[in-house]
Amino acid sequence: MNTAPMNIFTDTEVKVKGMDALIATLGPVDAERFVSLMMREPFDYTKWQEDLWNDKPVEEISRMAMERRRSRL
Repeated sequence: MNTAPMNIFTDTEVKVKGMDALIATLGPVDAERFVSLMMREPFDYTKWQEDLWNDKPVEEISRMAMERRRSRL
């Protein structure tokens, strides 16, 4: 088990890391498009999360979370 303390990032660091992740995944144009869409349309993160996993059983979501956690250690 990893007992190292979690990193605490400043707001600016979170923004930079977030944009870096978006650009790495979507490319620069679609990353900007994503930000624009998020700012333009009303967005309820909680509702989005509820709908995101509707088609997956709890066991599969748990397995995915555990795999992701292991890959980050």
